[in-house]
Amino acid sequence: MAKGKRKVPDINSSSTADIAFLLLIFFLITTSMDTDRGLARRLPPPPEPNQEQNEDKIKQRNVFQVHLNMYDQLMANGEYVNVTQLKDKAKEFITNKYNDEALPERSTIEVEFFGPMQVTEKHVISLQNDRSSSYEAYINVQNELVAAYNELRNELAQEKWGKDYAELDDDQKKAVREVYPQKISEAEPKKYGEKK
Repeated sequence: MAKGKRKVPDINSSSTADIAFLLLIFFLITTSMDTDRGLARRLPPPPEPNQEQNEDKIKQRNVFQVHLNMYDQLMANGEYVNVTQLKDKAKEFITNKYNDEALPERSTIEVEFFGPMQVTEKHVISLQNDRSSSYEAYINVQNELVAAYNELRNELAQEKWGKDYAELDDDQKKAVREVYPQKISEAEPKKYGEKK
């Protein structure tokens, strides 16, 4: 009897595409994508249609003006400062420990866990930069301003609970934010060398 050549059976490849698709979905779901993060800023609510214009007037003492010029020089409330001094100046402004007439007005509010507290709830840090200022200087200023709030919140959390702000539960964090609300307002960048 002569041996005939045996035919090798074909591999069924109809499910290969399905398996590849499932693997693709699995890896898309399980991997994390790097996303660009922006700066956390809360915009003020739009004015009511029948609201009077002069209701939103902010007293000058409640505004901490920060200007960054085209040479990356920093001015805080009318005096030139180094970026390393900005955080301490901002903390002094936000807290107004001694109720200074030149710093934001203090008011008493009821805060959960703390009771009645003297806070500067009407304070605003206003930042304006020149269009020609460097991005690095702008980010350094932003970091110092946010660091001022972070340090104040950490100090309060350590004083009350003996742990950092990041370790608090949601209700405790909310209470600390009521004492030190982050109010950073950014004005539109200007080109100071040009006519308006």
